[in-house]
Amino acid sequence: MTIRFLLLVNKQGQTRLANYNENVPQEERRQIEGEIVRKCLARSDEQCNIVEHRNYKVIYRRYASLFFIVGVDEHENELAIHEFIHCVVETLDRHFGNVCELDIMFHLESVHYVLDEMMMNGQIFETNRRAVLSQVKEFDAPPASSS
Repeated sequence: MTIRFLLLVNKQGQTRLANYNENVPQEERRQIEGEIVRKCLARSDEQCNIVEHRNYKVIYRRYASLFFIVGVDEHENELAIHEFIHCVVETLDRHFGNVCELDIMFHLESVHYVLDEMMMNGQIFETNRRAVLSQVKEFDAPPASSS
């Protein structure tokens, strides 16, 4: 399974997190994000949450005011990615206690760390929330004083 990118976007279309697993120039990233975000936000709740864009298959889910958008290769399993998005959201919910846009904005390094624990080089690596959160807890723990 090859995840090319994961975006967290608010309802106004502002990117709150962009995690790319391939080398994409900054200008092209901006262009891709703009096109994909407009496409996803323009769709109604009754429409399918899978769209094709360029050479990507884009799967997205909306949770409250955040859209979780994942771009994968054309031949990837949409349902598996759909479930992975839900797993990411549940993990972030447990870490932050009902994750919201402000958690993403003010604790960006923790969110990246959660994603790094769950994905490696575009491959889903870990879906066990307890295992991920135990690593994140160690990362967030204050350093022990050496007195």
